Amino acid sequence: MAGLEEYRPIVGEGVVAELRLLGERLTGRSILNVNSTRVGGGVAEILNRLVPLLQEVGLDARWDVIRGPQEFFDLTKRLHNALHGKHDIFTAQDREIFNHATEQNLASLDLGADIVFIHDPQPVGLIRAKRDLSNKWIWRCHIDVSAPAHGAWEFIAPTVEKYDLTVFSAPQFSRELPIPEVLIAPSIDPLSDKNRELRGSEIEQVLKRIGVRSDKPIVTQVSRFDRFKDPLGVIDAFRLARERVDCQLILAGGGATDDPEGAQVLKEVRERAADDNDIHIVDLPPTSNVEINAIQRASTVVIQKSLKEGFGLTVSEALWKGKPVIAGAVGGIPLQITHKYSGILTHTVEGTAFWIKMLLSAPEFAAKLGENGREHVRNNFLLTRHMRDYMLAFLYLERPHESVVEL
Repeated sequence: MAGLEEYRPIVGEGVVAELRLLGERLTGRSILNVNSTRVGGGVAEILNRLVPLLQEVGLDARWDVIRGPQEFFDLTKRLHNALHGKHDIFTAQDREIFNHATEQNLASLDLGADIVFIHDPQPVGLIRAKRDLSNKWIWRCHIDVSAPAHGAWEFIAPTVEKYDLTVFSAPQFSRELPIPEVLIAPSIDPLSDKNRELRGSEIEQVLKRIGVRSDKPIVTQVSRFDRFKDPLGVIDAFRLARERVDCQLILAGGGATDDPEGAQVLKEVRERAADDNDIHIVDLPPTSNVEINAIQRASTVVIQKSLKEGFGLTVSEALWKGKPVIAGAVGGIPLQITHKYSGILTHTVEGTAFWIKMLLSAPEFAAKLGENGREHVRNNFLLTRHMRDYMLAFLYLERPHESVVEL
């Protein structure tokens, strides 16, 4: 795994020096991150890379996950969808399921760190342990909760308000709360297997393994098989575009251990693709980082046609590789893409099809979008910036009444 010095050629001397200076101010502090899964999804990817870097600069950082029965994760998936706006009703039995799983995890987790950093709704109830501990608690919301379905935010709001600090990915994602809030965008790791440079032979080997030829343009979406990622809409848009320009489609992804809907969505995707030889459905295990990297690098155009989105790190991943990206104008995607400058924002199947055709027909314009997008990611969405923001939040918790952190 890459050490901090290996980021110096990418982000510059000043960034690395600042991270080490922040680390000196936090040396020895214990930080416990808790989320719901170690594999699958952007949260697990970030923590997998971030925790070792925090350790390198002197923090006692660790990471644990909650556990629970299937009915608990079925409930939290419903809650996730409802926080995004999908109608649902939460009952007293749902509350009992949530509380029971929380109590089981309270009994098994060591929550005695200086700062307990809870990620997303699934483990939010662990804050109950705070009354017996003299530590600080952060709740990090990685999803857009600005327009939830009735009852969804109310399910967790009284619990969230017990935290010392909340973190949202963007201003438009947040809720008005009686506790301090900070805004920290997520990030990608440019040195991870998913984003590092690959040799041409590595890319060709992956394509051969998944049965894709590189003899015509490749249009790709990489994401979990999730309804909010709209893989069926991607297929429809591809077929419309293919009427005007010859190309092939890769839908690559998998599931997360806390997402029980993935298998059903994958089944629907395969049914929609039918026997179309130009559509390649690639169901990947969560650790297929080199394969995802190679597929994105082999692609002529990358799509992220989300209907709802937290931040959508697959956009930054593709932009970092210099690819032109067409993405839904939802969630955190417009923070990553300026329309017609660093990518394309779209709202419909027909609009997506139009831009697929345009970008495949105008390679110079497509290349310029990719070039601009890469620089935007370098300046805003790399792991080193994320690490700096988290450490500043930790320092703030130690000095909540100071408006400036002196380094």
